[in-house]
Amino acid sequence: MNKVASHFAILLGGDLTVTSRLREQIAGARVIAADSGIRHAHTLGVTPELWLGDFDSSGNEDTLARDIPRQVFPVAKDKTDGALAIEEALRRGSTFVSLVGGFGGRFDHALGHGTQLLALARQGIGCFMTSGNEEAYPLLHSCNVTGLKAGTQLSILGFDSLEGLTISGVRWPLQEANVPFGSTWTLSNESVGDVHVSLRKGKALVIAYPWENAK
Repeated sequence: MNKVASHFAILLGGDLTVTSRLREQIAGARVIAADSGIRHAHTLGVTPELWLGDFDSSGNEDTLARDIPRQVFPVAKDKTDGALAIEEALRRGSTFVSLVGGFGGRFDHALGHGTQLLALARQGIGCFMTSGNEEAYPLLHSCNVTGLKAGTQLSILGFDSLEGLTISGVRWPLQEANVPFGSTWTLSNESVGDVHVSLRKGKALVIAYPWENAK
C-alpha cells in the first residue's frame, strides 16, 4: 500500500485553525469524520469517505454531508466517536493517523486523544495530533518534529518518569537526562531548527506550538 493510501486524517470535534503547515501535513490523506468533526471537512476542502458516531453533537452539519456514507452508533457505548474512527482507519489499512481537531473542547477528550497517540505508537502506527496552532507527537523511543521556525515553543510532557531523555534542535538541549514524573523541567523550550527527541525509558508527548505558521 502506498503512503497516501495508508495515511488517514481523522476529523475530531475540537478546535481547528487551517494553516499551510496543516494542509501539507494531511495532503493526500484519506479522511474519516467523527461526529461533529464533520464541520472541519468544508473548512479543509476535503470529502470524508466515512462519517461515523452517535451523532449527538453534529448539529446542522447534516445538510453539508448528506451524501457521505455513515456508520451510526448508540450514544451509550464504551468508546468515543474518535476512538471508533481510529479503529475504522486501522481496519481500512492505515499505517499513519493524523488526529485533526483533537485539541480544545473537553479536557478529558483532549487528554484521551493524547493517550491514544501513545497507544497507536506502541502498535507501530505513525501518528500525531493537531489543531493547526498546537501539535502533539508520541514519544516512546524517538521522535522528530520538522519544519518548525526558530523560536517555536515546544514541551515534553511526561506520562511517567523519563530516563535517558535527549533533546536536540532546541534552545536548551538535554543529554541523557532523567526527569521525574510531574516535573515541569521539560516545558516551554524553543526550537532552533528540526527537533529530535529520544528516550531510553518512559513515555511522553512532544507538544509544539507553531503559531507563526497560521494564515
